[in-house]
Amino acid sequence: MQPFELVTVKDVPEAIRAQAASETAQQGATVRFIAGGTNLVDYMKLNVETPRQLVDINGLPLNLIEPLPNGGLRIGALARNSEVANNKLVQERYPVLSQALLAGASTQLRNMATTAGNLLQKTRCMYYRDIAYGCNKRQPGTGCSAIDGQNRMLAILGTSEKCIASNPSDQNVALVALEAEIHITGPKGERTVPISRFYLLPGNAPERETLLDPGDLVTAITLPPVPTGAKSLYLKLRDRASYEFALASAAIVVKRQGTRIDHVRIALGGVGAVPWRSLEAEAALHGKEATAANFRAAAEAALRKAHPQTQNGFKIELAKRCLTHALTQAVA
Repeated sequence: MQPFELVTVKDVPEAIRAQAASETAQQGATVRFIAGGTNLVDYMKLNVETPRQLVDINGLPLNLIEPLPNGGLRIGALARNSEVANNKLVQERYPVLSQALLAGASTQLRNMATTAGNLLQKTRCMYYRDIAYGCNKRQPGTGCSAIDGQNRMLAILGTSEKCIASNPSDQNVALVALEAEIHITGPKGERTVPISRFYLLPGNAPERETLLDPGDLVTAITLPPVPTGAKSLYLKLRDRASYEFALASAAIVVKRQGTRIDHVRIALGGVGAVPWRSLEAEAALHGKEATAANFRAAAEAALRKAHPQTQNGFKIELAKRCLTHALTQAVA
């Protein structure tokens, strides 16, 4: 780990001024916000991240979980994962989010990890984590070692010839299915971004993962109300039962009108370069009968554009079965 300076801030404007002093995102910022530190500190120990300064934002008033007048929910950026997972309103209105958070990490990590930190969680690709290997996400232009290397855990949707890393988060898969909005404050003021636009596919610039610019601070996420009578569910398939990243997962929000589906949102985890919203699967199900055959057809549609690598082709069928089973459970 490289030496660094730790500074604390009293309010959001002070935090933004401190972080905005970093270099541009293309060059690699040298100032980082830190809250729980469960992801950042790991990468600092590996010298993947080498900030010269950490801005401690734990003292900012960004940890509240509050109902909104429209029936939605606002979750502060510094709300801990365990607080969100066990919050009564979250469990009653958005069980898919509670289930996703409880499926991830360990109790100790959930007690420290924050909502915004999870939102910005880095890939667990072994080549990103090891500076001895080339990695376009970590150091543009050095190649993607995973393409011809160990890629069993990596993405099959949204990849490019520059990067096949997968997004590791459980929380963010649920947030995509819930159509969350991300609230950001930065040097240019405040803005709100739908989560569907927040993440960037790797393309030719895998080092740029989100729409955030230097100095930008995520302050909260808001969840719109789900339709009355809708059910939600998160299903995660992994190598072992605890403290393991998803091989495939599915977050479902679905409502039936009689025997037909009149509202459905589907997101997949473990298989995408970003938390993966499947508009194809949603289109295949909307207005259709809630049958096993239609669930399987939706799963086929969701994985139709999958591009597997040498070791992760099994994820195609695994993700199809995961989605089919999740839909079956959600409407049961």
